[in-house]
Amino acid sequence: MRILVSNDDGYFAPGLAALAEALAEIGDVTVVAPERDRSGASNSLTLDRPLSLRRAANGFHFVNGTPTDCVHLAVTGMLDHMPDMVVSGVNHGANMGDDTIYSGTVAAATEGFLLGVPSIAVSLVSKGASDFTVAARVARDLAARFMRHPWPRPALLNVNVPDLPYEQIMGTQVTRLGKRHKAEPVIRSVTPRNDTVYWIGAAGAAADSGEGTDFHAVANGFVSITPLQIDLTHTAQIATVMDWLAQ
Repeated sequence: MRILVSNDDGYFAPGLAALAEALAEIGDVTVVAPERDRSGASNSLTLDRPLSLRRAANGFHFVNGTPTDCVHLAVTGMLDHMPDMVVSGVNHGANMGDDTIYSGTVAAATEGFLLGVPSIAVSLVSKGASDFTVAARVARDLAARFMRHPWPRPALLNVNVPDLPYEQIMGTQVTRLGKRHKAEPVIRSVTPRNDTVYWIGAAGAAADSGEGTDFHAVANGFVSITPLQIDLTHTAQIATVMDWLAQ
């Protein structure tokens, strides 16, 4: 099994190293990740300049671009084969609910999916974690399951793992995305040059976190697995818009 691994925290991130090590137990792993932290980059592609691809001392490849750039470059130009799976992570922090819109971790997996490759995004739900081995083990188990029981068509799975010892994880739950409250206000400050600058505020608390959501599963000790789709069409409003245009 040939596995392409990427992330949005950068090629030096401990979560990436743990993921690559775990997946190497079941397949041939190639790592292509951003040269620096690109959290929140979403699905952006770099179109205004060329990209460089370099190799670090540990064998990981890194790109001076976004997570989407990394997967796109690897699949369409660098690799001489189509990977069997793309796995992105392990992200340091949750990617649940509205987070998926902004997440570079999810974006890397999404790019693989758009290119026809089954893809998984894996995040560890913790703000201060230093041990990513449990989340990496969960990712390995899912990749191994896919190898034994492949899907008839590419899938895109968003996986969030609670920050618990492996033995304390209650199991897995297939979930839908919850929803957060609006983000906290921007943080205003003044630089030494007396320029006013703004930091984007923290993500809001969960608003829709009831049973069946990713928030609820993780809060109760379960690994959350949410299948995602890319079609943004609001199908239920097609007739409404047609009527509106006919007025």
